Amino acid sequence: SPVRVSGERSFSIDYKNNCFLKDEKPFQYISGSIHYSRIPRYYWKDRLVKMYMTGLNAIQVYVPWNFHEAVQGVHNFTGDRDLEHFLDLANQTGLLVILRPGPYICAEWEMGGLPAWLLQKPNIILRSADTDYVQAVSNWLAVLLPKMKPWLYINGGNIITVQVENEYGSYYACDYNYMRHLRTLFRFFLGEDTVLFTTDGNTDREMTCGTLEGLYATVDFGTGWYSNNITEAFKRQRRFEPRGPLVNSEFYTGWLDHWGDPHAVVDAQKVSRVLGEMLTMGANVNMYVSPNTHRTFGWFRSVVTSYDYDAPLSEAGDPTEKLLAIRDVIKQFRDIPSGPMPPATPKFAYGFVTLKKVGNISGLLNTLSPLGPVKSQYPLTFEELKQYYGYMLYRTTLPRDLSEPTPLISPLNGVHDRAYVSVNGVYQGLLERDTTLVTNVTGQQGDIIDILVENMGRVNFGSKINDYKGLLSNLILGKDVLTDWKIYPLDIDGAIAAGWPHSDSQKSFPAPQKEPSFGPVFYMGTLEPNGLAWDTFLKLNEWTKGQVWINGMNLGRYWPARGPQQTLYVPGPLLRKNQPNRITVLELEGAPAHLRVLFMDRPQDSPHNQHLLVTKKRKRHTKFQ
Repeated sequence: SPVRVSGERSFSIDYKNNCFLKDEKPFQYISGSIHYSRIPRYYWKDRLVKMYMTGLNAIQVYVPWNFHEAVQGVHNFTGDRDLEHFLDLANQTGLLVILRPGPYICAEWEMGGLPAWLLQKPNIILRSADTDYVQAVSNWLAVLLPKMKPWLYINGGNIITVQVENEYGSYYACDYNYMRHLRTLFRFFLGEDTVLFTTDGNTDREMTCGTLEGLYATVDFGTGWYSNNITEAFKRQRRFEPRGPLVNSEFYTGWLDHWGDPHAVVDAQKVSRVLGEMLTMGANVNMYVSPNTHRTFGWFRSVVTSYDYDAPLSEAGDPTEKLLAIRDVIKQFRDIPSGPMPPATPKFAYGFVTLKKVGNISGLLNTLSPLGPVKSQYPLTFEELKQYYGYMLYRTTLPRDLSEPTPLISPLNGVHDRAYVSVNGVYQGLLERDTTLVTNVTGQQGDIIDILVENMGRVNFGSKINDYKGLLSNLILGKDVLTDWKIYPLDIDGAIAAGWPHSDSQKSFPAPQKEPSFGPVFYMGTLEPNGLAWDTFLKLNEWTKGQVWINGMNLGRYWPARGPQQTLYVPGPLLRKNQPNRITVLELEGAPAHLRVLFMDRPQDSPHNQHLLVTKKRKRHTKFQ
């Protein structure tokens, strides 16, 4: 816990003079969002110092509930999840904190931070006064908020304001009883003197449903769309908060990417201009989003692994031209720390690694599903089997001979989200939510049909966040409803974290084949150590779609044909300087014959290629550029 400082510390709203008061003096914050849950702990300090050196006096922090309570009743605040250590580093760096504990955070994060185990109640109404939901929220906040209380500024810490829920006005429920219940919980655990606030989009409906008396109403908007008129946006805040500080809680300096879309870019000059105008008005501004790393979450359209966001600090934590432009604006409004901006972390191009085939998923079930299958006449969802993320394999047999290609149909669009179909271990095709509801299958009666279903991340925004995964309805093959399933929950992360498949490599894997293989297949390889553990970027040229693990850590997804993301950021601390680095790849559709992957010294298909203020380039590979 932080040490209480002598003298009265206070943080409050001055309604008379339309500003915040810190220790009874007028205070304007200039803040940037930073997601500790997307950055390796090793780099927390580096990113915080860079934000401080930009001239920020505060940071804004989301707390993802599902990151800390992945299993109901089991709480994890250690290692990369050590929120108090993160707050302490921010405090030592000289940064105040705007805390956004949810319970729902959006943040392009799986299910908006709500744990998927909430969906075990089939008819639960999330983000409402639904008894089951409110009970779970109350239990969670009773764990989280007491940990946060000593970190409040008024108690000697650095948290100045705390957000209740998040952009609630954009949710269909508009349930004031739910918001009142949250207000009661926050007041109970954090005391009467804490400044509580809400954030909503700049529309009447959002501000009406998202605000509540006793919670200070703030807005969010970027440089574009309907919100380009700052005066209009703050006028709307004024309608809901006639007095008090102007606050833009999320000023968008960039935007997120979806698979299949071009990379989102927001112009640095525009960002600087709008930021300058807001600060001139005396407004308090939080820039969303500053530095971020990845997790593998998204919606339909699903979000790419990288959360680079065209942000002022890149995904790898590197200062950009946009960062320096922002610093030049801030200089005009407050004294900023003297001294150089810490440089980009060093990058290294480790070169090519050739992988070898381990085997296809259908043949690896003993390893990947140690508890064996659950038998069920009809398909069960991920949630019913308490497997919330990743993959499950559904197995049954062909009910009759299919000598001609026969349609396998998901008539109710019940494949969530992608299904890879094999017969007797031979890949036949795929089904994909919303886009591909039919694929053709051939085989003999009694042949084994395996359907590997991939969860590509739950919807994180809007009314469809209760996003169940797996086969949600029956599959029909020709005129037969498929029944009598064996359903294998797959603990792929667990097996790989425990050292598989490299630990089994004394077993004879099939001799390397030079022809490409199809369907869900595992590959493994080794990046030999060279004494460095520097950041690098992994490119899977000509691979189709899949997932990568390095030294047991799930790095994320690749899908180069859809793009825009072409490389996966590999934080240096993940690599081992003096021992072989284990690379594992699950390719879902088809690997190239060359089976090579490439470690490069910069990202690809990111606008930062042109803008990074990078230290001198080291050895380059040009072959696959």
